[in-house]
Amino acid sequence: MTPLLLGAIGLALALPVPALLSRAAWPRLAPAAGIVLWQSLALAAVLAISGAALSTALWLVTDDEPTWWRIALHATLMGIGVLVWARFWWAAWQVWRETSTRRARHRALVDLLGEPHGALPAVRVLTEQTPVAYCIPRLRDARVVISSGAVESLDDDALQAVLEHERSHVRTRHDLVLEAFGVLHRAFPRPLRTDAPLRQSQVMVELMADDAARKVTGDPPLARAIVALAGGPTPAGALGASSDALLRLERLRDPAPTRARRASAIASIAISAVVLVVPTVFIAVPWMYHAVEVLLER
Repeated sequence: MTPLLLGAIGLALALPVPALLSRAAWPRLAPAAGIVLWQSLALAAVLAISGAALSTALWLVTDDEPTWWRIALHATLMGIGVLVWARFWWAAWQVWRETSTRRARHRALVDLLGEPHGALPAVRVLTEQTPVAYCIPRLRDARVVISSGAVESLDDDALQAVLEHERSHVRTRHDLVLEAFGVLHRAFPRPLRTDAPLRQSQVMVELMADDAARKVTGDPPLARAIVALAGGPTPAGALGASSDALLRLERLRDPAPTRARRASAIASIAISAVVLVVPTVFIAVPWMYHAVEVLLER
């Protein structure tokens, strides 16, 4: 029963639960906690599927009278678990290689074609009339890139808001958050996954960067910057200031009260703890303990 239960939990956390949660607005009220929630759901799905595979292997050893249909069902669960873990490590390698190569090449081009912005050596200005701003994150020597069109169209406060937004991405390494979601997303075969966790994580990091910028410049300059940059392209592997403009503007126009943000954070953390702890403590651990007892008796 345990393999089936863990498998059902894993599939639920991989498909219907993220699809339903993505329709809710409350996780975005506290984006940092919302990121934790989405990470917990994705990680719990992987762990549940893995637990189903492991418990299936033990069941095949400890069950005295397995029927053919139970063997087939459990073997399917074990196969899915092995496939998910194999895809997980392969995806981790692919994401790291693709992202690091792309960013290194892009950074070299930006340093070649761009000009330093005033006294800010990490900021590069590219000659381009389309208002564009994004960052190329790295552990060291990250770059914030902004087009000449953005510099000309933004007032000083709005430009500062853009730079603070991008610096927040670099400083708090939002790229690592998105890469982790990318790996977890690729770990599941296409029929067993939804784009909701990856998409919502992209929204959350933009909201977190907005919060960092508005602490420095206030809401009006940030709103002007979002409008000016709306629709601007963001290169692959970079984090841009033009994403999800409408959602971000609505959030600035109608900010949530402190109580609602606090409640959202508490709910996100509580749900995260439940989905990570409950399947392990109340399902997997007792079953493993029972399986060990059976093996020792033989």
